[in-house]
Amino acid sequence: MKKIYLCGPIMDEVDGQAREWRQSAIEQLNGHFKLLDPMRRNFKDREVDSANEIVEFDLQDVREANIILVNYSKPSIGTAMEVFYASHQLGKFVVAFSPFDFQNCNPWMVRFCTKILPSLDEATTYILDHFISLEQ
Repeated sequence: MKKIYLCGPIMDEVDGQAREWRQSAIEQLNGHFKLLDPMRRNFKDREVDSANEIVEFDLQDVREANIILVNYSKPSIGTAMEVFYASHQLGKFVVAFSPFDFQNCNPWMVRFCTKILPSLDEATTYILDHFISLEQ
């Protein structure tokens, strides 16, 4: 079963916001893909002793995933670094969803995301349409 890493802002997100879209993605894609959700770990941001673990576990998930699903709703250093690593270093397929028009997207995100769509629903439909037949 193909694996999808759920990439997107976590640090400084409003309560629940980092979990909400991930939960929706899991509900839409579960059963067809194994979902790698970084929120499954109980690390705390800004704790020195867990900073390296947070990054290394997230990079391990990126390496393990076949597809990266990205919430590009706001600038995020961690998200951008994961996208660059996945696309440029590992050659992964990166599907993002974003409220930004193309003209307002950061050129780095445009360059290293394979596809940017306007909503989570459109991104999950895109993944189901293009990768589900490869599963069967």
